[in-house]
Amino acid sequence: MVIELWRIEGGLPVHVKTVTTNADGRVDGPLLEGDDLTAGDYELLFHVREYFVLHSGSAGASPFLSHVPVRFTVWDAAQHYHVPLLVTPWAYSTYRGS
Repeated sequence: MVIELWRIEGGLPVHVKTVTTNADGRVDGPLLEGDDLTAGDYELLFHVREYFVLHSGSAGASPFLSHVPVRFTVWDAAQHYHVPLLVTPWAYSTYRGS
């Protein structure tokens, strides 16, 4: 799945990077680490429709969800932030993982 990472600066999104998940549904490493991870607001934009259309095995697949934005705040850049997305073509949930 394609995931875009945005930093929210002055209320406006600034693109940081775009990654693709591996066969296990995870990214291969941290999206931000070291000095790149600073306190502030961020958004992950998950491209779920594209993923499910490509992996459905049916050209007529029409998932309900298109993109799933997850906005979150990093309060302490020294902590670990893991933001999993549990998703089907019709619903999703997320939480701050460990």
